[in-house]
Amino acid sequence: MFDVHAAETIEEMATLKQLQMYEILECPICTEVYTDPRLLPCTHTYCYKCLETYSKDSHPGDKLPCPLCLKEFTLPSNRVDDFSRNFFVSKFLQMKQLSSVESMTSLCEACSADEVAEKKMATVYCVECQQKLCRTCEENHKRFKITSGHTTVNIGTELVPETFLEALPTNCDTHEKEQLRIYCLDCESVICVTCYITNHNTHKCSDVKQIAETFRKQMARDAENTADGIQKCREMLEGLEKEKNDFEEQTKTKEKQISTMAEQLKQMIDDHKEKLMHELSSIKQKRINEIESVHEEIEIQLITLKNYKKYLDDLRQKGAACDIASCANGLHDRADDLLKFDVIERSLFDLGHSDVTLTSSNYDINHVNKTLGQLRQNTVKGGELIYF
Repeated sequence: MFDVHAAETIEEMATLKQLQMYEILECPICTEVYTDPRLLPCTHTYCYKCLETYSKDSHPGDKLPCPLCLKEFTLPSNRVDDFSRNFFVSKFLQMKQLSSVESMTSLCEACSADEVAEKKMATVYCVECQQKLCRTCEENHKRFKITSGHTTVNIGTELVPETFLEALPTNCDTHEKEQLRIYCLDCESVICVTCYITNHNTHKCSDVKQIAETFRKQMARDAENTADGIQKCREMLEGLEKEKNDFEEQTKTKEKQISTMAEQLKQMIDDHKEKLMHELSSIKQKRINEIESVHEEIEIQLITLKNYKKYLDDLRQKGAACDIASCANGLHDRADDLLKFDVIERSLFDLGHSDVTLTSSNYDINHVNKTLGQLRQNTVKGGELIYF
């Protein structure tokens, strides 16, 4: 959105033309061509109806943010009616309308009112009279001394903003037929003669064209200062962009460092895991072999005892007296021998009880932090180093 004050300088208007100035004629709220454009104190412009809708839930005296720049303004006592019309935009709207192809089909506003006269198409527009004229009326217009010096522009052609806007008069909101020709220094407002007589005759006033020259110089200085401000903003943005890029580059480097260190630690852990698993497998196999060896001894002893008992039972129950008597002493000695478990018990004693233990480091999150590393952000503010 443009600055209405800066736009009134000739240099700015030329720039606006180069930038296809008609683009400023769309309201930022409704995105349509302005209808009754009104100025907020921050110089941003909106349609009257859009501001009405925007402030419908607020009351006079309430503060509202500008929809564009968010600068707060106070809703006046008469609400949107108290906001000044943006005459600059209104003039541009009029200029756009006159430059359109549709305007070429407009009737002459001087002679078309005469029902007897032939209806003629308007070809030019008198900027001072704000009236569309046909060729005949234009010629008559130039003959009269009072209107001979008026500026006329061709309808339906591209208009020169400098010429059109300078010549186009601005009428008073209160007294619609009166042009704004006076500037009240006390009220800082442009007024008409009737306004001066009724409300400003005790105020210090000046011709609006004379004061405009002073304001143009002021605007030129403001524009120069604004250009410096624009350059400063650009330099600050460039500095921020560099800070952002540098910081992003640092974080990328640290990401790689963290990933590398983590991969190294994972590799160390994987290697140690493999070593421990191999040791555990060896311990397991050795112990199982020892247990199975003793287990085999006991199995052999068990089978031997079972076979001996079966033989005794069969001989005792089915053998003849002579058979029993002949081998009783030998079987008794064999029983004593079989019931001796000292060899197996020695093997069991030697086998003992075994536990597998894993000596852990009992690490916690702090040990991990110390191993992998810790991040810290160092920021210099006002020459002082601050840690985060």
